[in-house]
Amino acid sequence: MFWLSKTIHTISRTKRRLLVLLAVLGPGIITMVADNDAGGISTYAVTGSKYGFNFLWVFFILIPMAYYVQEMTVRLGAVTKRGHGEAIFDGFGPFWGWFSIFDLALINFLTLVTEYIGMTEAMSMFGIPPWITFLVVTLILFGVVLSGEYWTFEKITLLFCVFNLVYIPAALWAMDMPSAPGWGSVMKGFYRPEFPGGFTPDLIFLLMANIGTTITPWQIFFQQSAVVDKGMDVHDIKAGQIDTLVGSTLTGIIAIFIIITTGAAFYYHTPQIVVESAKDTANALAPLLPHAEGEWARRLFAIGLFDAGFLGALCISLSTSWAVGEVFGWAHSLNKSVKDAPWFYVVYLFMLLGAGAIVLIPGAPLIAITMFVQVVAVTLLPAALMFLILLLNDKPLMGDNVNTRWQNIANWTIIIFVIIMSTLFAVSVIFPEFFGAAR
Repeated sequence: MFWLSKTIHTISRTKRRLLVLLAVLGPGIITMVADNDAGGISTYAVTGSKYGFNFLWVFFILIPMAYYVQEMTVRLGAVTKRGHGEAIFDGFGPFWGWFSIFDLALINFLTLVTEYIGMTEAMSMFGIPPWITFLVVTLILFGVVLSGEYWTFEKITLLFCVFNLVYIPAALWAMDMPSAPGWGSVMKGFYRPEFPGGFTPDLIFLLMANIGTTITPWQIFFQQSAVVDKGMDVHDIKAGQIDTLVGSTLTGIIAIFIIITTGAAFYYHTPQIVVESAKDTANALAPLLPHAEGEWARRLFAIGLFDAGFLGALCISLSTSWAVGEVFGWAHSLNKSVKDAPWFYVVYLFMLLGAGAIVLIPGAPLIAITMFVQVVAVTLLPAALMFLILLLNDKPLMGDNVNTRWQNIANWTIIIFVIIMSTLFAVSVIFPEFFGAAR
């Protein structure tokens, strides 16, 4: 009887833990999957087409980087019950608070432009003009946040996260091509990459772009505010860490399959085809496969690109609204109506309208904007990381949830790595001869 009672108790405890985990799941998965936004999809597509599978090893670095950075936002939000902007103002004063908000607003607006680029390009593959996509998408994005409840927003957003998985069948079809190098070559990309041209400025640029699309300032602000808006506390930290780990792993896997798709289809099969965006990838991929599979691959890439842009636009706009509301003292919660938090929704709508309008400008250099935004993001990232790690080492603020020695080692390593890569990129632009070629 004692054994039976103990077994029942164990099952009951496990069930309770599972229910808590399922209730907490959301902010981490949404943040990380939305990180595979329209700009990210194009970055991965270009990476695969130019370097095949030789960039896959990078994800052994990027997935842990994403987890360790975002895990800190879970603890900070759960302990302080404050968003990241408010935490910086309280911890470092108005000067650094305004600096961080300006930093965030700038990169968020630029990144939001790339989300609209992705969505309009995706819908153009179905014959829909950009201005219609702009109007309809903006209305839908605004409608999603008008429910007046964080939980409703989270359920809708998690549903859109599922569509990111469409790149997996596209990769499988690409690897079925007669000239595809086989899965053994994919595995070599993880442990034995080859760069015949050496450490060129173009390689550094793409490496920077991959880092910049995996870890960005908006993610830090968004996830911490989402943790607060959801009402998570210190008892939910463990489940929040699992949520973040699942999201980090999932976003890495999706990125890997995108690189496999473009690597197999272009770098190995048709190296003469140069793709500069996810739209180019979709259009160039279709003729390389049997008619039915080719058309499906094209549609899947288009659907995935639109979904990525939609998720990115939703989260990036919200991260700005949350942060601006925090520093100005305005009501800033999805749990409040437009009447109760008017400026929160005004900022959100302003971001959408402003960024979307830029995409409609005739002759705008959309491809260049998409790639350089990722690089700008990584050059502004060290400042955001510095604030975050210093707050997580504030014992009076964090109590028992202060950073451990290992967490500090991991996160300071990330900061140093990002600073080194940013410096290398700057040197490669100013003195390209140091790397053997000009960009």
